[in-house]
Amino acid sequence: MSVREIRLSTTPTPEAIAELKLGDIVYLDGLMYTAREGVYMRALEQQANIPMELPSESAANFHCSPAARINADGSFDMGAVTATASFRFAKWLPEWMAKTGAKLIIGKGGMTSRDYREYFVPNGAIYLSTVGYGTGALLGRGVEKVEAVHWNEELGLAQAMWVIRCNKIGPFIVASDMKGDCLFERENAKIAENIERVYAGTKPAVLKRYGESDDRADEVI
Repeated sequence: MSVREIRLSTTPTPEAIAELKLGDIVYLDGLMYTAREGVYMRALEQQANIPMELPSESAANFHCSPAARINADGSFDMGAVTATASFRFAKWLPEWMAKTGAKLIIGKGGMTSRDYREYFVPNGAIYLSTVGYGTGALLGRGVEKVEAVHWNEELGLAQAMWVIRCNKIGPFIVASDMKGDCLFERENAKIAENIERVYAGTKPAVLKRYGESDDRADEVI
């Protein structure tokens, strides 16, 4: 089966989201903003006014620490845009999506199908994962310009809310769908079916994986 490549707006329609399938490769066009724990705590727990019109300006929340700086003249330089692990922010996402209308949550590693079914599906949202590691410079090529940066004085550059204009930023892979299914769980289940055959006749590892398990079903991909 061939892999589908899709150009998607950062303000997608419900119909466009519903058409996405697990494993589709997505490139994004439009405004995207970075928001992680600093932004979530400031906007949700401290009730600060969000300095953007969401979701009309953007419905794409990137879990990212950009390699960026603010110059003395107020201009911006941005190079790599490196995703960070999204599972760390799961507890804020239901309220964030309900408050901001975010439909595309983008990051690294994804979450569980339970998170997708309980948090994402009710809000009409899906998860897009970066493809592999070390892709920050590649993703940076899709950044046309930095439109603004918010709360950098309060949160610092890494945690600030960066607003970037994108032109075919990606690739990202569709890791959840509107049924709440999880790409990584689906593929891990396929791999697990053959683990005993692959390891047949081998001895247990001298060192446990990460010091915690000899169970081959815990294999990491």
